[in-house]
Amino acid sequence: MIAAILVLGGVIATVGDRLGMRVGKARLSLFNLRPRQTATLITIMTGIVISAVTFGILFAISDQLRTGVFELEQIQDDLAEARSGLQSAQTEQREVQQERDRALRQRQAARRQLQDINEELQGAIAQNEAREEQLRETNAQLETTQSELRQIESNFQQAQSRLGAVTRQANQLRSEIAQLQRDRETQIAAREQEIAARDREIARREAQLQALEAQQRSLEQAVAELEQEFQGLRQGNVALFRNRPLASNLVRVTNPELAPQLVLELFQDANQFALEQLLPGSSVATQQVLNVSSNQLEQLARQLVDGQEYVVQILSGGNYVVGEPCVLAGERCIDVFVAVTPNEVLVPSNTVLASATINPSQIDVADLTEQYYLLVRTAQFRLRQAGVVTETQLQVADGQAETVGNFLQALQTYNRPVEVQLRSTAPIFAASRVPVVLQLVAIQNGQELFRT
Repeated sequence: MIAAILVLGGVIATVGDRLGMRVGKARLSLFNLRPRQTATLITIMTGIVISAVTFGILFAISDQLRTGVFELEQIQDDLAEARSGLQSAQTEQREVQQERDRALRQRQAARRQLQDINEELQGAIAQNEAREEQLRETNAQLETTQSELRQIESNFQQAQSRLGAVTRQANQLRSEIAQLQRDRETQIAAREQEIAARDREIARREAQLQALEAQQRSLEQAVAELEQEFQGLRQGNVALFRNRPLASNLVRVTNPELAPQLVLELFQDANQFALEQLLPGSSVATQQVLNVSSNQLEQLARQLVDGQEYVVQILSGGNYVVGEPCVLAGERCIDVFVAVTPNEVLVPSNTVLASATINPSQIDVADLTEQYYLLVRTAQFRLRQAGVVTETQLQVADGQAETVGNFLQALQTYNRPVEVQLRSTAPIFAASRVPVVLQLVAIQNGQELFRT
């Protein structure tokens, strides 16, 4: 086939060459082309014929060539599909082998379990035989016991006849003993009443003694603390008193994620204030002096995340002097405690916070002014007792001194005693972002005269 293709190609090339030469010599023209271009076109067509004849012969003779040219892509797809099927079959084969191995292991385990059951069954059979032997021995003992029981019954009847006689004697003795017991119980009751009265008196006196001892310990502790405070006051170097607020704030946490940061900032403010009081003028601005644990911070943060408004105060847990030694040593020794109060109404509106009966005809302006300031201090004390934050600013009327002065001048025009009251004008919360406004009211014989 190869030789035939080569010979045929050479013949067609020779024919094409001669045909081109003749066309060139004859100077023929096809499709209005020049003779030279016509000869080139004939040569090109000759080459096309050679290629076409070659392919035709190849496709006609070789079935493998036709398959490779026209069905190669389909064959490749079939090959890929066959490989995929082979991989799936190999995977299934591995799974089947694994299942077979598991089945073998389970069969071996079942065999071991069956062997254990057989051993237990043999043991149970042996135990059953032992129980049957024990049962036979028990039956023999039972027969012996029954014979003994019959003997005991005869003895019991004899004893019962004797018991009748003894019972009659016992009844007679019981009656005599009962009479003696009644006499004895009467004497014992009287004696127990006397003892109970003495025990109650002793218990009462012991309770009084314990109460007095507890009161004495409390007083001794208070005296020691007062002596310490007095010593500090006399030396003039107490920087922080017990229960003094180091930091306070009115907070409402709407985002629980911000609560730890808010609590940390509050304790940092308290730490800064304590540091400024204990080491005035010190260049150390970042020293931690508060004795606070992370658990206290986390507990306070959890307490504030319910969305309510709270008044949070960090208070000093003791008295500390300027230049506290432990602070100078760099220790965290300042004990504090946290007071958290819901910001709710503690004092309703129109509540009398302070009152005093004043006779304007018997006091001068200075005393009248002193009475006014005493009313204000009393109102502040009442608010602290009610739980209002002490830093809350008080404002009488519109806050102008002229208003209070006009009230006192109007009060001086009366010759009889007048009751002066300091009342709340609105509900007072535990803490407020605005001043607490109070008003002065003058009352005589239960009738209101005037107010600010």
